[in-house]
Amino acid sequence: MTKNRKNITRRQFGTGLAAFGAMVPVFSPAMLRAQIAPATGELEPQYVSSSFATKRWQDYFSSRRNGAIVSDTVERVLHYWSEDGETYMIFPTSVPISEELTRRGRTNIVRKVNGPEWRPTPNMLKRDPDLPRYVGPGPQNPLGTHALYLSWQYYRVHGTNDTRKIGRQASNGCIGLYNEDIKVLFDLTKVGTQVILI
Repeated sequence: MTKNRKNITRRQFGTGLAAFGAMVPVFSPAMLRAQIAPATGELEPQYVSSSFATKRWQDYFSSRRNGAIVSDTVERVLHYWSEDGETYMIFPTSVPISEELTRRGRTNIVRKVNGPEWRPTPNMLKRDPDLPRYVGPGPQNPLGTHALYLSWQYYRVHGTNDTRKIGRQASNGCIGLYNEDIKVLFDLTKVGTQVILI
């Protein structure tokens, strides 16, 4: 008695995987991670969402010195490459609520804070005078659990305790990540990591 066995090609497997991926929520942080294979230098997806296109660091930077970040404010996603080329990760983000608040260009990480404090900017207070003047570290902090301070005054890549903001235009200028994702990015980056917002 022989068993019927169906051979599945890579294309069939990929098609089935894509169909399965369509059933999974788009903004699951675990879906948006990838690893660079050290031997080949090629991208090895690890739960990469088909909703976001991968990018090449060479299109934005002359080197990966200190690591590199591209924050795409249109796709609402952040790309990270390690200096050694072994890690490439993609994270869903929140982005500024308007074009007026969106800053684009080159900057870098100048400070890293675990448990940041928050104070509204002067422009935020003009728009909403009822904002609290200070929020310490903790569950009410708009910066979440970790913050990467950029060389531009008032601009940060940070976590958020309000997960509804991820994937939306929801910030006053900063780039927000899930707290579990900013923790990963915080551990990977260093002062001096290159950043470009596009």
